[in-house]
Amino acid sequence: MYSSDIQIRVRYAETDQMGYVYHGNYAAFFEVARTEAFRQLGIRYKDLEADGVGMPVGELRTRFRRPARYDDLLTIRLLLKQPAEGSRVLFEYEIYNEARELLTEGHTLMVFVSTATGRPVPVPANIADKLAPYFSDDETAGPLGGVQPVPTDAPAPAAFGK
Repeated sequence: MYSSDIQIRVRYAETDQMGYVYHGNYAAFFEVARTEAFRQLGIRYKDLEADGVGMPVGELRTRFRRPARYDDLLTIRLLLKQPAEGSRVLFEYEIYNEARELLTEGHTLMVFVSTATGRPVPVPANIADKLAPYFSDDETAGPLGGVQPVPTDAPAPAAFGK
């Protein structure tokens, strides 16, 4: 399993009239955690895109337990509980406040796609290689376990097509 923590201080512009972090901002918080986790592993989105690979969000789930508020220092924990497989990788998130209270949980299912065709492609070998040391053979089962890889000649999902 791989995990990574980043911290973000809530800015006033990220809150709603009630003083809570506006729900739409959590997707951006998740993106920052993903980008920084990849950077810590030596993977840069910019390089993926230069190689013709994109990573659109195929699924986003967020569960709010308690509100985050203006000026809270949030710790966003990213968890990869299983290796990427087929053309997908599942990122899980936990957001804590300074009192270490769990505020929010979520996940994003990211799909590796060709930027030229918008169709799913296998997990790039360099990403699989950099993640491999964090997983043992018994950690490969999980929410994606048993999912068949999408054939490269399959039609692009409407949300990812060009």
